[in-house]
Amino acid sequence: MQHAASPKLSARSLFISDLHLGARGSRAASILEFLQGVEAQRIYLVGDILDIWHPAAVHWSETHDAIIDWFGAQVAAGREVIYLYGNHDREMRVNFPRPLPALTVAERVTHEAADGRRYLVLHGDQCDMRILRWHLMTRIGSRCDALLRRIDQWLRRRRNLSEGERSLIQIALAGINHLLAMGDGFEGRLRALARAASHDGIICGHSHKPALREEDGVIYANCGDWVDSMTALIEGEDGRLQLLEWSPEAIPASDLREQLA
Repeated sequence: MQHAASPKLSARSLFISDLHLGARGSRAASILEFLQGVEAQRIYLVGDILDIWHPAAVHWSETHDAIIDWFGAQVAAGREVIYLYGNHDREMRVNFPRPLPALTVAERVTHEAADGRRYLVLHGDQCDMRILRWHLMTRIGSRCDALLRRIDQWLRRRRNLSEGERSLIQIALAGINHLLAMGDGFEGRLRALARAASHDGIICGHSHKPALREEDGVIYANCGDWVDSMTALIEGEDGRLQLLEWSPEAIPASDLREQLA
């Protein structure tokens, strides 16, 4: 996986998911720095951008406001910003700390790349196991995640761990997300969904597991997240997808299709 570059990246399209703005684990400062370093003609917010279940416990700051302002600035500049809601932000206009920009909102859309390939773009929770699609399960999972991350922050202060060092709790949470996705055949279900809709690939988030690979003629692209993996997808002017990992001291991004094949 390559790192996002420090100079501004120019892209035809940007796909980013699982920012979880409002949740304790969201990395708002890193998100804002990454977004400010990218120029894209079209921006897809691929679900779970907001995490605002319980108004009294929403973690919000000026940095979060700056991220929303960045979305608004893109709309004002004439760029298309498409918000594909996920399981944590289906009610994104309810109990939100401030008004959202005039974004295009949908559950799923088709993205046609510059090379003619057609991608189904959606958050991905549509392909969870039935029990995980229950609204109650999402709320329970959100509260458990918040509690564990609160404990993690307390332990970090006690042990003087930096934000860049992964703790056992962070590793465990990432592992749980991975097991839930793998246990349900998450990727396989999404590939089948794209194939049934006569698309060349699927672009999603949800699992917090970044990926870019082609199998049986169907491309599977997962944006990852901004709680653990700090990744996003971009489409170049030639239509090829690249998977980026954010780093404050980064090297120029290059095409990853060959490296991930």
